[in-house]
Amino acid sequence: MAGTTNGSTRAMGALTVGGLVLVTAYTVALGSSGWLWFGWVVLGLLTLALVVTQS
Repeated sequence: MAGTTNGSTRAMGALTVGGLVLVTAYTVALGSSGWLWFGWVVLGLLTLALVVTQS
């Protein structure tokens, strides 16, 4: 059905948003870490790829 997402896509999206919140909180509290931001970008790209392939 067009316009719907399955459970794995929703879970991946929630994980990506949660990761963004955690990386941002870490950056505010302890300073920036390039590896954390790199990891979040990779996770975001994987999520985007999952969304594109599901539709």
